[in-house]
Amino acid sequence: MGLAVEMRAGRVLLVLLAASVVMPAKDPLLNVCMDAKHHKTKPGPEGMLHGQCAPWKDNACCTANTSSEAHRDQSYLYNFNWNHCGVMPPKCKRHFIQDTCLYECSPNLGPWIDQADSSWRRERILHVPLCKEDCEEWWEDCKDYVTCKENWHKGWNWATGTNRCPWGSMCRPFTQVFPSPKDLCEKIWSNSYKYTTERRGSGRCIQMWFDPAQGNPNVVVAKYYAWKKRSSPARMEDMAPETGGAACAVPWLILLLALVLLAAGWGSYGWGSL
Repeated sequence: MGLAVEMRAGRVLLVLLAASVVMPAKDPLLNVCMDAKHHKTKPGPEGMLHGQCAPWKDNACCTANTSSEAHRDQSYLYNFNWNHCGVMPPKCKRHFIQDTCLYECSPNLGPWIDQADSSWRRERILHVPLCKEDCEEWWEDCKDYVTCKENWHKGWNWATGTNRCPWGSMCRPFTQVFPSPKDLCEKIWSNSYKYTTERRGSGRCIQMWFDPAQGNPNVVVAKYYAWKKRSSPARMEDMAPETGGAACAVPWLILLLALVLLAAGWGSYGWGSL
């Protein structure tokens, strides 16, 4: 009789432990949209995303209208004018459009979402590790353009309603303002991106654009960095009790329940005093 109870209790324990594996708590760093000006509250499929934003159509934080506006020289999104020092060459503008699409549409930037003190957004991205090729191709295709500013996030003259070069600034070649791909990626948007030596396909860097037929490579990258962030003691303290504490508590609650069941089964056969 005692052996039968042990076997039943053991099976219960195995089932409960298996449930804790197949039904983990949702990771708050994965498949999320930041709280910003044009982002959706939750990612989801979009029937039609325009041009360079199309790779995210199956699961996007942007709407179709946002994706269309991202391709305009001066859209209602931010009233930002790419052509502030003359016409930006198409091969260069392509990268800025891809950059905008990644920012507006990607649900895979959760590990790098940070608080923002801006009037138009509550969250931003910080130190997203871009693949080496993305930074280098961006810099190579834009090196013949000219600009008057290193940080495009702030410091413009908005007197006319759109960005113009600040008074007294001069338009200079890209290679003078951004001497290297690292300078471009890290400085142009206030450290939103981080230059890395990791290559596309490594699973360790975010691609600014990808072939949707091959799947979204940034999903794996986000999972890797979310795991790294969870593994650091500082991150675990930050996450508890709202997220990290809950994620850790679920398996322990299941284990406790299993132990109660075991004790109840054994106690009825005279083992309760152990």
